[in-house]
Amino acid sequence: MDMTTVRDRGLVLLGCGKMGSAMLAGWLKGGLPAGSVFVVDPNPSDWLKGQGVHLNAGLPDDPAIVLVAVKPQMMAEALPRLKMLGNGRTLFLSVAAGTRIAYYEATLGAKTPIVRAMPNTPAAIGRGITAICGNGQASEAHLALSEALLSAVGQVVRLDGEHQMDAVTAVSGSGPAYVFHLIETLAAAGAAEGLPADLAMTLAKATVAGAGALAEEADEDPGQLRVNVTSPGGTTAAALAVLMDEGQGFPALLKRAVHAAAERGKELGQ
Repeated sequence: MDMTTVRDRGLVLLGCGKMGSAMLAGWLKGGLPAGSVFVVDPNPSDWLKGQGVHLNAGLPDDPAIVLVAVKPQMMAEALPRLKMLGNGRTLFLSVAAGTRIAYYEATLGAKTPIVRAMPNTPAAIGRGITAICGNGQASEAHLALSEALLSAVGQVVRLDGEHQMDAVTAVSGSGPAYVFHLIETLAAAGAAEGLPADLAMTLAKATVAGAGALAEEADEDPGQLRVNVTSPGGTTAAALAVLMDEGQGFPALLKRAVHAAAERGKELGQ
């Protein structure tokens, strides 16, 4: 299976909110004809209406792929409508948070090829990272097609299995919120030291964004990058003595935070 198959047999997008729209924009920009895309969404945006895709119309009999991008609370209503496409050649690719492969198999049929993916919100600007895993019916070709589609919004990595998905959710799925909170608190700390609040926020945003970009592009690992900017006995070292404290700093805090997110993911998936 490849993108030619998608063009010929069609792609069904179930749900087209922020994540679905970001992916659709990437596919259309990459050359997927709008006529090959069938979108099912009860509240289509004005942007979606102007893209030339089939919108809330008849679906193809044997689409190459159904991409499930509805909110988890809408899943029980939306997914059973596509049961007729289960147990066949159609690949179901899910970017719905928290919904397990077993749920799709129970709803669509055990012979349905299914790939579960966990993207994150920077996908909206093409800077996401998505982790994927498949069920027993998902072939190498299915996984490769999923990678090709999801690479429209950023990097894609493969997992050893679904058992790793709760940890991925806790690190990269929920992770952008941790970084946004870091920006908030860094700016607030700057304001507490006497900077105007808007200037402190500008400095905090640019610092976190720039450091993240440097961490991705530099040959050195983040630990070495940290050492590079830390002069012995200097200002950075003074701050890191607080942040790197094993009991109260980032090591303990982030371990607890990520563990809490992973445990909550397990609870929600039961």
